[in-house]
Amino acid sequence: MDKKQVKTAIKKVWDFIWHSDSIWSWIVNIILAFIIIKFIVYPLLGLLLATSHPIVAVVSESMEHTGNFEQWWLSQSSWYEKQGISKEVFQQFPYQNGFNKGDIMILYGKKPSKIDIGDILVFNTYQPNPIIHRVVKKWSDNDQYHFQTKGDHNQESIKTAALDETDIAEDKIIGIGVIKIPFLGWIKIAFTDYILNPIVKIITR
Repeated sequence: MDKKQVKTAIKKVWDFIWHSDSIWSWIVNIILAFIIIKFIVYPLLGLLLATSHPIVAVVSESMEHTGNFEQWWLSQSSWYEKQGISKEVFQQFPYQNGFNKGDIMILYGKKPSKIDIGDILVFNTYQPNPIIHRVVKKWSDNDQYHFQTKGDHNQESIKTAALDETDIAEDKIIGIGVIKIPFLGWIKIAFTDYILNPIVKIITR
């Protein structure tokens, strides 16, 4: 194939991707977008933000607040005050009004020594998805930092066989939430719940 034929072939591919209105062109565009985001944009963001998960979707309601802040605090104040966290202190925390299922959080890889009580922490557990909750306690043991977290919507920190957030070792930490983008996470949730999961069920049936 000479240079002219190569240029012609490249032009045909380019026109097919960017100018064609066919369903196949649309499918190819989706695949290309996925490849670019997954293997180029996402790793570059991870490098810049010093974390393996620079962007996460909030897939549960554990950080949501019911009503306004005063109503929420009335239902939660007893637990936080027992931890030495007053209403005035909590109001100085980032995202003091919580955030919602379907939001996107951009993470930053903060050193464990720099993570503060009140920060939004994302960490690994035995569950498939990382957990995103608020730091309510921090301590050091044998030169290693440990953390306790709690979902703002939950009545207390979770301690089960699958998830113990009362003692999170620093090697489980992915990063802290620094920027919230509302609603965009619903794209991932919808894809997983209504497209991917049914396909997996069909395949494994």
